Amino acid sequence: MLKNKKLVLVIFLGIQILLISILKNYPAFVEQFYSNGLYVGISKLMRYVFGWIPFSIGDIFYTLAGIYIIRWLILNRKRIIKDTINWLLDIGATLSIAYFAFHILWAFNYYRQPLYKSLNIEAEYTTEQLISFTEKLIKKSNAVHSQLSSVDSIKIELPYSKSEIFDKVQNGYNVLSETYSHLNYEPKSIKKSIYSLPLTYMGFSGYLNPFTNEAQVDGLIPTYKFPTTACHEAAHQLGYAAENEANFIGSLAAIHNEDIYFQYSGYTFALRYCLAEIFRKNPEIYDCILPTINKGILKNYQEVQAFWMAYENPIEPIFEVTFDSFLKANNQSAGMKSYSYVVALLVNYYEGEEL
Repeated sequence: MLKNKKLVLVIFLGIQILLISILKNYPAFVEQFYSNGLYVGISKLMRYVFGWIPFSIGDIFYTLAGIYIIRWLILNRKRIIKDTINWLLDIGATLSIAYFAFHILWAFNYYRQPLYKSLNIEAEYTTEQLISFTEKLIKKSNAVHSQLSSVDSIKIELPYSKSEIFDKVQNGYNVLSETYSHLNYEPKSIKKSIYSLPLTYMGFSGYLNPFTNEAQVDGLIPTYKFPTTACHEAAHQLGYAAENEANFIGSLAAIHNEDIYFQYSGYTFALRYCLAEIFRKNPEIYDCILPTINKGILKNYQEVQAFWMAYENPIEPIFEVTFDSFLKANNQSAGMKSYSYVVALLVNYYEGEEL
C-alpha cells in the first residue's frame, strides 16, 4: 500500500510538470487567480505566522531538512543496490511533495504577467533615453548625497543598525501603496540569514524562503546595501518572482521612503544599473559621464565591490551558474542577465517625469 502511494506521488510529479508547462502560456490567468488572488492570502498568513519571530524559521527548516537527508542517505545506503526501485520511489515522492509546496506557496508567481504590461509602459528603450534618464539620476543622486554630506568626496554611512533598517522598509511600500494598492506590505517578515557567511561566499546578498515566506538578507553585506536589498526581498514576498521586477520595485520602495538614507540607497542603486548599461552600450559616453558623479557615491560603490572581492572563491561561479540555470528553468529566459532589465522598467516608468 505504501509503495502504491509513493508511485502515485511520482506520477503526480509528472502531472505537475506537464500542467506548469501549459500554465506558462496563460500569464493573465496566473496574474488574476494566483498572484492577485490565492497568493495574497498565503503570503500574508505566512508572514503573520513567522514574521514576529526574531530569527529565521526557514533557515532552521533547511538545516533540519539537510540533517534528515544526510541521515536518510546513510541509513539507506545499502538499499540503493538491494532495493533500487523503492529507493527511487522514496526520492520521487519527496520531490513531488516539495515541488507542489514550492509552487503553491510562491513559485507560480514566475508565470504571472510581466510587470511592464501591468504598469502599461514600454519594455524597450533607446540609448538616448537611457543617457537622458541617467543624467537626471546623477543630478538627483548628487543632490541627495549633498544633503547627507557637505563634502562630495565622502561616502555615506547609514546611522542605523541593520535591524532598524528592516523596521523602516514598510514606510516606502506604504507610500507606494497609495498609488498601487497591491504593494501594501503588511506585516513584514525580513530577517538576517543565519547562513550569512555561506551566502556571501556563494555571492548572494539575500533570498526569499518560499516555504515560510521569510525574506532573508545576508547580514554581512555593507549597511549601505541593506535598504535596497531588504526592499528587493520584500518585493519577492509580494509576489514579484522575476529578479528584474523585484529590483525595480525594491528601488522604487527605497526611493519613495520618507527616510533620506533610504532614498540615497535607492537612487544610487538605480544609477549603478544605468551606468552599467551605458558602459555596455557605449564605453566612451560612460567615461564622459562618470566624472559628473559625486566621488562619495563612487566610494560607496567601491565599498560594495571591495566587500564582494574579499569573499571571491573558486566555487562561487558554480553557484552563479546553478542559479542562472534555476532562473532559466523558471520562466526567466535571460537567466541572471535579467537583473539588468530593471533599467528598461526604470527608464520607461520615469519617462517624461522629474525624479
